Amino acid sequence: MKKFLVTLLMFMMMIMTLFIPFKSHADQMDSDCFNEELPITDEELRIDDPDNNTPQRILEDSGFDIYVDEFQEALCEANDLETTKSMVEEKGSELWRNAIERAQNKNTEGLDRYDDRPLYWVRQHMTKFIRQWDPEFSLSENDRMELLKELEYSSRGINSIQFSEDDDVKRILVSGFDPYQLQNEVRRSNPSGAAALQLDGLEIDTENGPAIIQAVNLPVRWSDFDDGIVEDVFAPYLEKGASKRADLIMTISQGGARQMAIEGFAGRWQSGVDNEMASRSGVTPPVENWPMPSELPEFIETTLPIEEMVNADTGPWRVHRNDQICEVIDSERICHTDGPTEGAEARSGGGGAYLSNESQYRSNRVRLGLGAVDMPGGHLHIASLEFYPSDKSMYIDEDFQSHRQVTVDQTVDLVKAAANKGRVKTSEGMIEIIEKYESNEKIDNKTARLLKTHLTSLDHFEKQNSDNKVIKHANGLKELLDHQLEEDLLSKDQHELLMATTENLIEMWK
Repeated sequence: MKKFLVTLLMFMMMIMTLFIPFKSHADQMDSDCFNEELPITDEELRIDDPDNNTPQRILEDSGFDIYVDEFQEALCEANDLETTKSMVEEKGSELWRNAIERAQNKNTEGLDRYDDRPLYWVRQHMTKFIRQWDPEFSLSENDRMELLKELEYSSRGINSIQFSEDDDVKRILVSGFDPYQLQNEVRRSNPSGAAALQLDGLEIDTENGPAIIQAVNLPVRWSDFDDGIVEDVFAPYLEKGASKRADLIMTISQGGARQMAIEGFAGRWQSGVDNEMASRSGVTPPVENWPMPSELPEFIETTLPIEEMVNADTGPWRVHRNDQICEVIDSERICHTDGPTEGAEARSGGGGAYLSNESQYRSNRVRLGLGAVDMPGGHLHIASLEFYPSDKSMYIDEDFQSHRQVTVDQTVDLVKAAANKGRVKTSEGMIEIIEKYESNEKIDNKTARLLKTHLTSLDHFEKQNSDNKVIKHANGLKELLDHQLEEDLLSKDQHELLMATTENLIEMWK
């Protein structure tokens, strides 16, 4: 009976909207401070789709339409560039904070708190206002682009990433995405973006102490990726010696139906049409303002704690590792699950070659470029949203709402499961790595025994808080690792991981 009444109420509200003309905020722009002849993007054009007033209804039903009005008014009142920059950053940050508060407040009224669309559609109005803003003072195209970037970074949570400097607190950094493919369906939501809103600022207890999660939402636009937005999100928290260095990074996006796929490999290839109807088909370009690996890899393998995530019993959808890749070998395109072939060229990772794969590749490419080989990183493709109402005049109903909620909740639980592992910071954790190498026959028993003997002594001194002895034995471990590499007892990747972890251990005990 309850379900029937809820459905009936929603249906009546949708019917009423058909007879009440919606006038978009963009239609109500003050002609004195906006020039509607200035160009806007295909993404922003969807605000005023004459055949669908969904964006305006979402804003009104969520109460987020007030942020559109406030931004428009503030922009018209701005009388110089510096004041405008400060205002844009302030309004963008306020929008992000309010979206987080709304998502994490279980007493939220009106539109479902798991809905990521109010944030998206407010931002589209804001960027449209900036593009068509015609102030009384001189505004160059570069000035306009700086304002747009300030808005994007502040309203996506990028400017507000805050981690503790306490080494006893784990730092987890994740990203979600905006809705996409709205040219086909303007009602689209993205569960990865909704999950990011649930995760940002979340403090949790793990098996190895407390952890704090910071989250951002990425645009579905090739141009922003080419400009380095992914690297700008993750790189500041990857550098060795950084006081707020992350312990795990994860990009998240919407994938296949009713499954959670931990992508085994990201490929150095981009293709597809984005939210601005821009297309790509080619090699992922490097960025200039962050370090890149000396040799750009065709594929980058995940280092997320897959076993912990798969075995965490997180929810209804199956969790698995996906090793599907496509590559070109001798001019022939081949897709398989056997891992990258030496000398082959990437054509898609486990998540394809769209912006989800691109987010994984870019975040982990800069991770390797900064030498953070000891840090877990990778991509989680979460279950795609189903059950959009068959009645196109409705943008949400109980079935859709329930499906999105269970998917988002499982995503949150999977991030928590990954946080339980995080970056290895102790000799005890390094022993676990050696034991995995040994059990998988990646190193021989004699090599493993030598390393574990050394690490057991190191663990003893750590537990005694004997800093001088920890540092002395850690330096001895580095010599042992170098020797084993020279004797081909360790691979280059194994050596890099163990050496980076040992160096981090030394830094912690200095």
